[in-house]
Amino acid sequence: MTVESVSRQERKQRTRQALLDGSLRLLADRSLASLSLREVAREAGIVPTAFYRHFESMDDLGVALVEEAMRTLRRMIRDARRRPSTDAIESSVQTLVEQVRANESHFRFLTRERYGGTPDVRRAIATELRLFASELATDLGRFPGMAQWSADDLRMGADLMVAAMLSIVLALLEVDRNHAEDELEVIDSARRQLRIIALGMSQWRSTP
Repeated sequence: MTVESVSRQERKQRTRQALLDGSLRLLADRSLASLSLREVAREAGIVPTAFYRHFESMDDLGVALVEEAMRTLRRMIRDARRRPSTDAIESSVQTLVEQVRANESHFRFLTRERYGGTPDVRRAIATELRLFASELATDLGRFPGMAQWSADDLRMGADLMVAAMLSIVLALLEVDRNHAEDELEVIDSARRQLRIIALGMSQWRSTP
């Protein structure tokens, strides 16, 4: 591969990322359906026709945003799992708060488009959440006392935890950052919610 071809690929990747980043800025308080291709191209500093060198359509761009946002979510959970801690729930909540605050635009996009987005984007979010729950179910199966759980029960437990995390994300996004006490209340509620789920899972007796 020549230096010229590498440079061309790097420029293409930078432009693609500029389109994704520019879209997120425009989506701060809008839906993807309300954006035009021209707006996105202008925000990225390219001519509209150049958009099609990177995405087939606005829906294609939306799916790419979903994939990028879910990579952030999966990284968040991996970080929580690897962080040394005697309290997995405390570590998970702390990591969740840190990641939501560091990547608010991604999480706002996901929560807004999950039910109100175009069919392709909604389908992409649903697919990514299923994959995420499947990965989490595999992790749960490694915990003591859960190794004998059936695959269906592990998936049920993972689905409960994913649903809880999504509700926590939404609550964090709705908090007024000027009122620290409100965020502390959400965090405390998140800890209790996850502990209740964990307590219920510890008492569950899975059957084949």
